[in-house]
Amino acid sequence: MARADIIFVMEKAHRSKLQKKFRDSLKKARVICLDIPDDYEFMDPVLVRLLEVKVSRYLG
Repeated sequence: MARADIIFVMEKAHRSKLQKKFRDSLKKARVICLDIPDDYEFMDPVLVRLLEVKVSRYLG
């Protein structure tokens, strides 16, 4: 966490938990909530596509 520039989370609840647990390590990192509900199965093709689209906005 301490080395990260950007951290992506799917839901606001994830961001909140992350910030509470790793507050000191997140001073330099930007935490971005993608607003994707966490109700997909692992590697669900729909989820993978959503992640590709939403994350690409931030990574160029």
